[in-house]
Amino acid sequence: MRARIYAAVEGKTDKVVVERLMVHVGADVGPVYVAEGKPNLKKRIAGYNQAAQHSLWLVLVDLDRDGCAPSLRAAWLPEPSSGLCFRVAVHAVEAWLMADAETLAGFLGVARSNIPANPESLPDPKATLVGLAASSRHRDIREDMAPQPGSGRRVGPAYTSRIIEYAGQHWRPGTAALQSGSLERTIRCLRRLAAGALSPTP
Repeated sequence: MRARIYAAVEGKTDKVVVERLMVHVGADVGPVYVAEGKPNLKKRIAGYNQAAQHSLWLVLVDLDRDGCAPSLRAAWLPEPSSGLCFRVAVHAVEAWLMADAETLAGFLGVARSNIPANPESLPDPKATLVGLAASSRHRDIREDMAPQPGSGRRVGPAYTSRIIEYAGQHWRPGTAALQSGSLERTIRCLRRLAAGALSPTP
């Protein structure tokens, strides 16, 4: 019987990423709860931690501009349950997507050399990804993912749906993990849960 893993995330794009990760490690995908923002996720993490005493859970949050992943995890949840993987994407889940440079370049219609070689070093991976989309050879990608000048928006009108499409259909977590330490650690933690070894990854 395969392990069933529940999850909680900040937003809709994170949801499809964690679902893809669960499939990648051979787990059954349980309900994924979207908190609609980092503050809401922080408020609820104690409840998820309690639930992880009886079931398997992944909680994923973006590092954003917080200091470092270990400090964030310690501040939010000093004593995680053995059934909980509490992981931090450095600096955002968009860095994990850029870590599979080959498929992302093809999806966006940009040169592979334009994809940053070390996406975890980017302070704002989302802005970088939007900038890549703005330079796409494909008009629909530009219009969907990049904001119109003067709109005051960070992203285009269909940014979320395009990211969901890419992450769900094209992104290769195993390949991306070779260029992303925080993703590799998340996959390792999920594999332990899926195998029934309930010790969280350090």
